[in-house]
Amino acid sequence: MSSAASGYRPLLRIPGATAFFLSAALGRVGIAMTGIGLVWLLHARTGSYGTAGLAASGFALAEALVGPQLAGLMDRFGQTRILPFSLLAHGLAMAGVLTLTAPAAAVAAACCAGASIPQLGALSGARWAHLLRDGRDDELPTAFSLESLANASAFLLGPVLVTTLGAAGAAPLASAFATALVLGGGGALTLQTRTAPCPTRRHAEGLRTERTLLRPGFLLLAALNLAIGMYFGTMSLSVSAFATEHGTPGAAAPIAAAASLAGLLSGWLYGLRRPRSPAQRQLVVATAYLAGASLLLPAAPSSIWLGLSVVVAEVAVPPTLVLLNVLTEKSVHPAVLTRAFTWNNSASAAGSALAASLAGRAADALGASAAFALAPAAGVVLLGLAVTVRRRLG
Repeated sequence: MSSAASGYRPLLRIPGATAFFLSAALGRVGIAMTGIGLVWLLHARTGSYGTAGLAASGFALAEALVGPQLAGLMDRFGQTRILPFSLLAHGLAMAGVLTLTAPAAAVAAACCAGASIPQLGALSGARWAHLLRDGRDDELPTAFSLESLANASAFLLGPVLVTTLGAAGAAPLASAFATALVLGGGGALTLQTRTAPCPTRRHAEGLRTERTLLRPGFLLLAALNLAIGMYFGTMSLSVSAFATEHGTPGAAAPIAAAASLAGLLSGWLYGLRRPRSPAQRQLVVATAYLAGASLLLPAAPSSIWLGLSVVVAEVAVPPTLVLLNVLTEKSVHPAVLTRAFTWNNSASAAGSALAASLAGRAADALGASAAFALAPAAGVVLLGLAVTVRRRLG
């Protein structure tokens, strides 16, 4: 294993790289704020968690289903051509959410906002793959580690901002600020044409390259993203349930923060190294570690031990996500890479929603420790799929 020459510096010195990375990172904070912001906004307006939850779930479902189609248009016609229309539609939809007083109209506007929100992380990842394709593909893990850090930071900072503003009675300001970040980051990305991947406009070529999304290699990677999403969904619900069950509800936030910080550190350190072993072999190691560490979770006797167990398990998550992106880039045609990344995001979101539902039922019926049993189950599925990927790719 060799160290990257100067860590992340050589990547950010590529002309235009720092600009597009920071633009997408800024917009991702807004994306991380939007879903939970809808809950605060509509509950404050209607007094109903049912309406707020319906708006948030409609937003998430529309994002998961329409996002890959929107990404496909960006692959085909170019990011800088399609992104302005996406941003305009998202801005108008969020304006509707902020101004419409009828609950049904606000929910419909939230669904439109989810359908039109651009996946800035996927766009940024596609730009890295484009810039590093000729002779520098060994730097892709470092680039995707940088993306992982940006994503983790966004989902650490964004919900805190929304919750702080919402608790202060400024829920509309939180949603407006989230929209401004998405439009600002996306708008800045639109202006940066030099680093954007070349569009694939020819219909015949599009049909040929789209078939790579149906190959077993990519489908396995999508299944892996579904499984890691199940791990996320289990953890997001079970930590809160465990803390409440053990009489320490205030411990949930510090545990989540400690896990996020452990993930940030792990992702940063992983990006500083360039392992010589193939990505598929590294994936087996990372998922085996995650499956083993997850066994500690159901056995945790207290919130303190749970916090330590969560941190130990979280260390494996960023390298796993980076490796999934690296393998995705290798398994599909460049002309459909943005769509592939977005399908992976949708698979992860679907897995998270499914696992959260199952974990909630397990926690209600059998207790939080039983809910945590889904985490090692997801880890075992991840390991089995990773082994299958390694056997297919060698």
